Amino acid sequence: MTFIHGDFMLQNETAKTLYHQIARDLPIIDYHCHLDPKEIAEDHAFEDITELWLAGDHYKWRAMRANGVSEELITGNGSSKDKFKAWAETAEMALGNPLFHWTQLELKEYFGIEELLGSDNWETIYDEANRQLKEDDMTAQSLIRKSNVEFIGTTDTPFDSLEYHKQIADKEAFDVKVAPSFRPDELYDLSAEDVSRLEELTGKQAADYGTFLEIIEDRIDHFDRHGALISDHGITELLYEEASDEDIERIFASFKAGESVSDIDKAKWMTRLLVELGQLYHDRGWIMQIHFGAIRNTNTRLFEQAGANVGVDSIYDQAKVAVHLNRLLDAMDKEGKLPKTIVYNLNPEYNHIVASSVANFQSNEEGIKGKVQFGAGWWFNDTEQGMLRQMETLADHGLLMHFVGMLTDSRSFVSYPRHDYFRRIFCNFVGEQVESGKFPDKPALLKQLVENVCYKNAKRYFQK
Repeated sequence: MTFIHGDFMLQNETAKTLYHQIARDLPIIDYHCHLDPKEIAEDHAFEDITELWLAGDHYKWRAMRANGVSEELITGNGSSKDKFKAWAETAEMALGNPLFHWTQLELKEYFGIEELLGSDNWETIYDEANRQLKEDDMTAQSLIRKSNVEFIGTTDTPFDSLEYHKQIADKEAFDVKVAPSFRPDELYDLSAEDVSRLEELTGKQAADYGTFLEIIEDRIDHFDRHGALISDHGITELLYEEASDEDIERIFASFKAGESVSDIDKAKWMTRLLVELGQLYHDRGWIMQIHFGAIRNTNTRLFEQAGANVGVDSIYDQAKVAVHLNRLLDAMDKEGKLPKTIVYNLNPEYNHIVASSVANFQSNEEGIKGKVQFGAGWWFNDTEQGMLRQMETLADHGLLMHFVGMLTDSRSFVSYPRHDYFRRIFCNFVGEQVESGKFPDKPALLKQLVENVCYKNAKRYFQK
């Protein structure tokens, strides 16, 4: 039997039935990823397996550094072949890391290669994968189609023109919906240059905070016209600090003038901005995602050498998460303007805090099931144990039946087996509960649970 076989990670009979009969072939709603819309629009043809697999994949880069690989073969100018060899030698050392499983799942799913990648066969696999890339027309769009994807939510800044999203939408031959997601992280620590760029984009002047907010609303409407359904907010520290209108005008004036702003003023600014953005999203029927708890670019030397997003980020810790999160959600909710919201914590120590907090804000007149979600295991929690901890905590505090499930959060066009990985883990979890007598062995109810979490909840949730 090959390592990646039909029952991989399915350790009980109930799990095997749920996976093979229900979960396996469901379409994918990839509501949060970092794929390049330009590459989708232009149906990018990859030069080789190294470009497809290693370019931009900071998960693999991080592992390669741990395996003693030089930066020349990670983010540097090493040859494609040498970089692939370095990754192959790393992959076989990755036992216990999800990268070991992901690597083999991707090789089998896209290339039909069942051998375990390693130092003894890397060159044969390199040649075969490259042959298939060239001969089988494995382009960006074809890889998406092969993965049975229905919807993709990319990650885009307020400054993006969204021209490539328009090109994608105009392609009749490509029927996967690709929508931009509004990611305004640059606005939290605003620069004078950012203000100028926004003024130039909209043709409006940000004379004060009120007119600045009008500019942001203009950009949100631009995204809305291009099919956006989702916003995303990457925050290191989740803070709630109330401010007067006078405070906000003063802080905005400082930002616009390029002056330094104190930490307390930054907290006031972020609080006001998030609350007012949430209200704008609510009015448009958007979903608000909040990712918090990452400390980024911690290695100064590597940041200066290779830039951001190269695999030198960590889990952040902070005080009073429960207070800040509840106050933030409450500030939107008491105005009747809390949008559908998904909260992801990078620090698993906060699982119970987040799950119990989002449960406080499910009341809504729209009748939305699971309106405020405890998001899937994110980044360092995107592992078997991380996924299980999230599922178990959600089940403890809320309704697992209404969970919107998995996302790739990836820059790679061959990361979709992560959905399959999640589905196997989820089916095995449900199967264990059934076979231990904790869940009833009621096929119709189990079918509903698996279909909902693996596909139907996301299908319902991510629509206006």
